[in-house]
Formats: sequence, C-alpha cells, structure tokens
Amino acid sequence: MIKSLETTGRTEDEAIAAALKELGLERDDVSLTIVERAKSGFLGIGASPAVVRVEYEVPDEPEEKVEAKPIETAAPAKAEPVQSENGEFAAIRTFLTGLLERMGTEADISITRRDAKSIAVELSGANMGAVIGRRGETLDAIQHLTNYVVNRGNDKHMHICVDAESYRAKREESLVRLAEKMAAKVIKYKRSMALEPMNSYERHIIHAALQDYEGVTTSSTGTEPNRRVVVSYDRPQNTDNKPQSREWA
Repeated sequence: MIKSLETTGRTEDEAIAAALKELGLERDDVSLTIVERAKSGFLGIGASPAVVRVEYEVPDEPEEKVEAKPIETAAPAKAEPVQSENGEFAAIRTFLTGLLERMGTEADISITRRDAKSIAVELSGANMGAVIGRRGETLDAIQHLTNYVVNRGNDKHMHICVDAESYRAKREESLVRLAEKMAAKVIKYKRSMALEPMNSYERHIIHAALQDYEGVTTSSTGTEPNRRVVVSYDRPQNTDNKPQSREWA
C-alpha cells in the first residue's frame, strides 16, 4: 500500500527533512513531489511556505508474510536458478505483480542475477510508457519501492535494478553522448556549462562518463528536484593522464 504525507517548511529542504523525521525514513526510501515552492513575498507580504508530498510503501499484512519467509530463507548466491526463483526471486515477483496490478498495468517479469549482490528485473508489455513515466521517474519509484520492501529485515542487502523495455540502457547511452558533447563545448569555449536537472542516477552517469575526460571536471549544484551537473573547464596541469578528483552527488 502506498501512503503519502504532506509537510511544510520555510524551504523545500526543511519540508523534506520534516517529513523524513516524522516517518523515520531515509531519502532513498521515499519519492518526493514539490506541491508548492516557498515564496518570500515582498517585505514579508505574500510569503508562503514550501509544501512537499512524500510517498512511501506500507505493505498489507498478507504481503508482509509472503515477503518475509522467502527473504529469510533466500538461496545462496551460487544456488541453481530454480532454487533462486523459489526464494528471493519469488519475493520480488510477488511484490511487483501486486504493484503493477494496482497501477492497472500488466507486464511480463524477467528476473536474473547479475552477481552475488545485485539482481536485474526486466519488465515488458504493451503499456510500458506508464511504467517508465516522464524521464524514468515512475520506473525509479518502482525500483525504490522494490528495494525497500524486499530488503527490509534482511541482513544481506541486495540491489535490485528494475528496467522496462531496456529503457535504462538506452537512457544511459543518450546521457553519455550528451556528457561528451557538453565536455567538448566546455573545452572549446573555456567556460562552465550546466545540464538540465537530473535525478541522482542520471547525474552519476554524467559524472562517470567524464571522470577521465581531460580538460573538464564535474560537480553537482542545487537542491532536489532541481539538482543538476555542472561541467567546468579545467586547464590541464600535467600530461600524465591521471584522473582528476571529482565532487559527485
């Protein structure tokens, strides 16, 4: 069950902090919507606080029982595929099937193990646009909820990457091309340039794509949901091609 909570604050950050404190959750455990931005007004007249809505997952009792047993008896990393499906994979499939049903969407769910600490989930079907959402926001929310529910109460944290119609791979290729194009412009014009606001996953792709790109450095600026990557010109100090330090966030 997805619940929501609205809080206010003098700034968006204060409103978000108040919501997380009240719920006792971390930033990655919830999805955020800025309902109303803070307004300072003129000489204090017309000022209004920021309003944010926090959405978080509270599973029904039957779902908790179904999820808890497979996680506690999850098969080891080297188990056969059938055993994995009956263990931790079953918890993932159960949760995603129920969530998609509530969204009014049907999808084929393919689950594979990447390594000992990560699992890949691929969704496919006729209405994946609704699952992906604008710039992958809905897909990110589904991934956050899946990781929260399946890993809750489990000593061994498992990273679950949820994708739909290979959206993440296509988006990553697009972001890498954008990063390289922007870096070329920064070097050509010798000035810093900011990209459009991105979520933490997309910002990480930009940082990683340019971490060894000679002549530029990257950093993040702003607050969510308007945090963005800035690509700055960095005149090379040496020619040993050592990676420059980066501020990633």
